[in-house]
Amino acid sequence: MGANYAIAIAKEIAENEGISWDDGARFVFSVIANDLERTPGNIGGKNDTERDVIKKWLLKYQGGFDGRASKRVSNPPGTVADPIIEKIIGSRLNDLTANDLKKITFAHRLGMSAENILGLILEEYLSESLKDKGWHCAWGETVKSVDFVNEDGSLLQIKNRSNSENSSSSAVRDGTEIQKWYRVKADRIEYMWSQLNDICGTDTLSEDGFVAFVKSTISSNPECLAVEDDNPWK
Repeated sequence: MGANYAIAIAKEIAENEGISWDDGARFVFSVIANDLERTPGNIGGKNDTERDVIKKWLLKYQGGFDGRASKRVSNPPGTVADPIIEKIIGSRLNDLTANDLKKITFAHRLGMSAENILGLILEEYLSESLKDKGWHCAWGETVKSVDFVNEDGSLLQIKNRSNSENSSSSAVRDGTEIQKWYRVKADRIEYMWSQLNDICGTDTLSEDGFVAFVKSTISSNPECLAVEDDNPWK
């Protein structure tokens, strides 16, 4: 199946499934249609037709969009805390009470829940901020090692911290290099928004803007951050 034919099939399926084609999906899909090696490995089974795979890709893309931070209902951790952790901390810091240790446990679990959605909030902030510059989010991790696609064919991978970069993003295929950016350095608080502004041809991205977006997102959709019912900080 050639790229143009695959794109035509994808457009037809998107229209049938009520997926907005021209609002980003066509630009993101065009990347993998023209370079199959950028297709995620978790789409399609051995008995699927090419049309089946395209439909699954579109549903994955739409699922990522529908599960964006402003709409997401997150689940609390599916595991219980190991009681020995409180014993270890209490053995080192003897003045902590049982209630102190309980609060530490739940604060840690709440922090992990916040970290779990941080990438989603960053992704949505950039999606809203950069759409008028032709950048579209590859919702649902639908392009391998790529988070944003520009209408001119440019590719971008984003990370929250410098130590979470994925070396696979360095791959160059079909003559297109994936540009890489991270929000903050891991060993000190140094934000890298100016670099992203340069990449994306804008001057509107900033940490203050991101913080405002975080607060607005959580305020309008508190269920985005899961808080356990018995969390003493609630």
